[in-house]
Amino acid sequence: MDANERAQAATAASWEFSETYVTEDTVLADARARADELGCTPIQPGGGAALRFLAAAIAARNVVEVGTGSGVSGVWLLRGMRPDGVLTSVDIEAENQRHAREVFASAGIAPGRARLITGRARDVLTRLTDGAYDLMHIDGAKDEYPEYVQEAARLLRPGGILAIDNTLWNDKVADPAQRDPETIAIRSVVNSIRDDERWLASLLPVGDGLLVAVRQSDD
Repeated sequence: MDANERAQAATAASWEFSETYVTEDTVLADARARADELGCTPIQPGGGAALRFLAAAIAARNVVEVGTGSGVSGVWLLRGMRPDGVLTSVDIEAENQRHAREVFASAGIAPGRARLITGRARDVLTRLTDGAYDLMHIDGAKDEYPEYVQEAARLLRPGGILAIDNTLWNDKVADPAQRDPETIAIRSVVNSIRDDERWLASLLPVGDGLLVAVRQSDD
């Protein structure tokens, strides 16, 4: 094994270690099994742990999420939020949200803490209140990411946090030769947030990439 191969092996081992650093319990294992049945891909454990950390760090009370899935990310978020915090989660599939409700119940989360809205995120987000949210998590249709981010700038309070999953997109975002519509949309969002004075951003190499950004004041 040459030096380059050793470096790649070390990087892979470190990534695996960081992904399993926080152990998921049976509730999350069940949620992941449901995701497999539903055909949706949840946030990976490292990204989930980061969401919980972010929600706890700002004592998040109101969180909005694009992409309920089977409830994996919702459990992580709710476990970091204040005990009276409410998660508003949007998904186009009612069946996904039925499973998510069951997962939340098994996690001991009170029904009133999860507001699940079935519909297209690009339609639902426009009806939500300006500046009402402490944190927004995006994990929906990749080609619609730019539209979600536009809404995020309106929905988050100053100091609120935006967290976007899949921002490395299976290593395709970093490869300029990759030009499929989803990769182009994600790459556009990654670059535009970095260059937008409204955001203070960092791209975390956890899971499939988690871009996090603080909403700056407009003053």
